[in-house]
Amino acid sequence: MIDVLAVLGDRATIARQPAFRIEQTDDAVTTAAYHALRTEVFVREQGLFTGHDRDDRDDDPRTVVLVARDGAGEVLGGVRLGPATEGPDLGWWLGGRLVVAPASRGMIGAALIRAACAYAENAGVLRFEATVQTRNEPLFTRLGWTTVRPVSVADTPHVLMRWPIGRIAALAQATKSDLGPLLAGLTGVPGFVGDDGVPVPGSDLVAACDAILPSMVERDPDWAGWCSVLVNVNDLAAMGAEPVGLLDALGARDRSFAARVLAGLRRASQAYDVPVLGGHTQLGVPAALSVTALGRTARPVPGGGGRPGHRVRLTADLAGSWRPGYAGRQWDSTTSRRTPELRAMLGAVATARPAAAKDVSMAGVVGTLGMLAESSGCGAVLTVADVPRPSAATVGDWLTCFPGFAMLTADEPGAAPLVSPAVSAECGELVAGSGVTLRWPDGEETAAIEAGVTGLGTS
Repeated sequence: MIDVLAVLGDRATIARQPAFRIEQTDDAVTTAAYHALRTEVFVREQGLFTGHDRDDRDDDPRTVVLVARDGAGEVLGGVRLGPATEGPDLGWWLGGRLVVAPASRGMIGAALIRAACAYAENAGVLRFEATVQTRNEPLFTRLGWTTVRPVSVADTPHVLMRWPIGRIAALAQATKSDLGPLLAGLTGVPGFVGDDGVPVPGSDLVAACDAILPSMVERDPDWAGWCSVLVNVNDLAAMGAEPVGLLDALGARDRSFAARVLAGLRRASQAYDVPVLGGHTQLGVPAALSVTALGRTARPVPGGGGRPGHRVRLTADLAGSWRPGYAGRQWDSTTSRRTPELRAMLGAVATARPAAAKDVSMAGVVGTLGMLAESSGCGAVLTVADVPRPSAATVGDWLTCFPGFAMLTADEPGAAPLVSPAVSAECGELVAGSGVTLRWPDGEETAAIEAGVTGLGTS
């Protein structure tokens, strides 16, 4: 690039070229240079190790090495990071062996730390930690890390530090936090405040209503039509209600666009065997789509029926894959299912009748668990290793995506699981307090959501 700029006479841009660049190692020569630099610093200069500082993490194929190079390609520093546990990646990573050549110390260390944090977050990590020499604690603190506790490495004082990853809390904040103030004073049904659907007083009917994001309708009209049915029948299923019919309201710029939305809606209606009873269609307007669903049950299951001590269970359809164009955000398991399978999943809550149930919404698994706990007047702990998850999804993506079909339920210990083609597993419990905490394999617990999600309060 510099040669091209020189030919163009762009000396100003050449002068602004950074003194180093950071990249992931992709060859044995660069990795060897990084290891040699570690030996120079940690063995010869600091005397922390004898002979070498290599360990099992260097041999783990999942370990990532980031290096800083100067303009000539020489390795000036590096850092490694990767999963903290053997087996499946649970979204808990460790950083370490941060090293910078003596003649290059200054900005490079901080840049490598920032690059490692960004890489970990992009990899779907929800817990990222590093053991840091005590003298380097102020640097990490200035970069936003928090100190967990003192530790010892190679008989030398270190501190365990943690990078705060706010992905879950940010999602809950963006999607649900305004609901309480906005909806204050609106009439609700006692015992079902904030539920996925609402019992119609004086009847055995349950009504649910969901709108699809206009940007999604514009971008992928067929999928939007399918999802308008999916999210509504899931809402009824969480209440233990059997769907009986749908009403749709569609706005579209022209007949052709409306036909594409309705094609997806029609396919979903047929797949779920739930008829469209009527609705409204308006042409010549910006894209808009909402669907109301009606179902029946004499005993609706509340979202706020949980109590401290209840076990939390996630029942999720792990089949399928990421919807094209929505990787990491929307999991599509339903379009490949047959009608009997879809209906069996919709009937799982009605059969098991747990104390509380909510279908996983745009707030993701953790955000939805926070809503269930909030409406139940308590908090929740989610055991990350026990959460059923498709192998193609990182923990960070899975816990924050819209998963197609997924139900969170709470009930007494030993209660019957939800039976359906979906995978069901106990993965936590409700506790006194508020918010949601993640429990990790080492017993450590980290806060994911500090308090209530919606502000709607106890149901």
